[in-house]
Amino acid sequence: MSSPHDPRSLVGRWAFERVVTDRLADEVIDVDGTVELSVEDDGRVRWAEQGTMHRRGADIEVSRVLYVVEREGGWMVIFDDGRDFHPWSPGAQVVHLCGADTYAGLVELGPTTWRVTWQVGGPHKDYVMVTRLTSA
Repeated sequence: MSSPHDPRSLVGRWAFERVVTDRLADEVIDVDGTVELSVEDDGRVRWAEQGTMHRRGADIEVSRVLYVVEREGGWMVIFDDGRDFHPWSPGAQVVHLCGADTYAGLVELGPTTWRVTWQVGGPHKDYVMVTRLTSA
């Protein structure tokens, strides 16, 4: 059996609720939807997210695909185009530099729920994004 820090332990369908508190835009954005985690033939964990963003009275369909890949010494989250995003390190803060902006993230795992928090700051961005995932 895989450890809770092994992303394969999360394979399945998860419902999510996301709140983005954007201090630059002075607004709060809500997103809800589902995340499907599945193991690909090459061993990567595919993270497919689909949802609806509720912003300024409009509902906007959103989606993204990430992968969690095993590398020497651990796991790495990568974008669908193959660029590195951040180490998969539940319980430890990770950092992603995006131009002049810095993303500081934390994944907190629980038995039936988990949370991903990003504190984002820099000259172009200033927001907190909290995503809560529950068994679907």
